[in-house]
Amino acid sequence: MLTRRTLCLTLSGLALSACATGSQRTAPPPAGPAPASLAMPAVIRPDFGDSDPVDFPGRKPARYPVHGIDAARFQDAADWPTARAAGVNFAFLKATEGGDRTDPMFDSHWRGARAAGIPTSAYHFFYFCTPAEVQARWFIRNVPKTPGMLPPVLDLEWNPFSPTCTHRPEGAVVRREARIFLAALEAHYGQRPVVYTTPEFYRQTGIGKLRAVEFWLRSTAKPLSEVYPGQRWRFWQYSGTGLVPGFLDEVDLNLFNGSAADWAAWLTARRVT
Repeated sequence: MLTRRTLCLTLSGLALSACATGSQRTAPPPAGPAPASLAMPAVIRPDFGDSDPVDFPGRKPARYPVHGIDAARFQDAADWPTARAAGVNFAFLKATEGGDRTDPMFDSHWRGARAAGIPTSAYHFFYFCTPAEVQARWFIRNVPKTPGMLPPVLDLEWNPFSPTCTHRPEGAVVRREARIFLAALEAHYGQRPVVYTTPEFYRQTGIGKLRAVEFWLRSTAKPLSEVYPGQRWRFWQYSGTGLVPGFLDEVDLNLFNGSAADWAAWLTARRVT
């Protein structure tokens, strides 16, 4: 995601390896405490700041009622109850990467966000040097099927900072591997994963051709209609420089495409059971 990439750009030499790797795990984490209730959570309007705000033309992010964040290893200090009270209505949490890496903050974020009553999803950063089947098994091994969780997310973007895998296959290969991964996770969790992607990856791979997929799209400088013309979407990552109460570091800001009622309907349909 953007926060990790931005930090990587400031590093050089061997320090880059820290941007592409997590920790290795041999057993899945426990599911963690359940929220007090799996009843429909109230929508709280966001009280977020932004260290580098963008004045988007057209419908601005503030016009959407349901906002949330994504978090990974760089958000190593989190007060999730404070974040929830400030308008974090959902959280996408990095869980795994490739076929043998986990995010070292996943367990903590997963437990904390769920305990605060925040609908949570886990995402997987895909590597194009490891078969999709292997990566799907790794994600399933490390992310418990937890009632009430949001559908998992497949993060598809190029990884130029990896010390081991910077391969960029052609679009047909990318789409085939994505379908394999999505099918495996859907079979296990009972929900079709959401797909996250970036402008460059979208243009170069034709990933928008995937059928029956909800997209989470990144665009932090231009409206989605300009960057992804004609593409339907469910979530928009509109900032990588968010300032959210409960976090010391900048976080990515995201929103849901719809009203509070639409959000309630989506949760009803898309939560894992």
